[in-house]
Amino acid sequence: MDIKRRSSGMAAILVGVGVALWFCVGAAPASAGKPKQELKRTIDQILEVLRDPAYQGDQNKGIRREKLRELIHPRFDFAEMGKRSLARYWRKRTPAERKEFVDLFASLLEYSYISKIEAYSKEKVIYHTERKEEEFAEVKTKVVPLSGRDIPIDYRFHKTPEGWRVYDVVIEGVSLVSNYRTQFRRIIRKDSYADLIKRMKNKQQEIEEDVSGTDKKS
Repeated sequence: MDIKRRSSGMAAILVGVGVALWFCVGAAPASAGKPKQELKRTIDQILEVLRDPAYQGDQNKGIRREKLRELIHPRFDFAEMGKRSLARYWRKRTPAERKEFVDLFASLLEYSYISKIEAYSKEKVIYHTERKEEEFAEVKTKVVPLSGRDIPIDYRFHKTPEGWRVYDVVIEGVSLVSNYRTQFRRIIRKDSYADLIKRMKNKQQEIEEDVSGTDKKS
């Protein structure tokens, strides 16, 4: 369940970095700053982790991914993104089913982008406009890779009691939420919601085996 292939690896990286948007534990509250300022600050933090020799190499894969997860998870609104991605199917789910879906979705999304983030640290990010409309905001950025063309990436936020949190990322005009919505709808219509959950659980198991396998080799 990856985003469309036409989005380059660098684009995927910035999604992974961008969805974090905020510092980990000990940072100032999200509402204290503007979305663009917080976005830049957190990208700098994540790149710092990737450049730190203490977190580099396969032998440090587990601790590196945990550190990146700490940066990504607190301020990414997985519940809102899950709701938007399931669309009308969300309304049919029980509270327990919604929690199960969001937990799986968060786990898979984090892994998908953390696995791409790890290979990069030197790309340049240009921060363009920040637009706010009441409880929503959008920050437009551009990634300048070491080689190849620039990649436009837009980050969409909504304001929550905890501060500004991301609910969608648009890469080269492709909405992450819309892309997942299309994939989820296709699976549910062809098979069932239960089959979607089964696939997500199988993928999660593969992830756990991949991480544990790397740790055992180290």
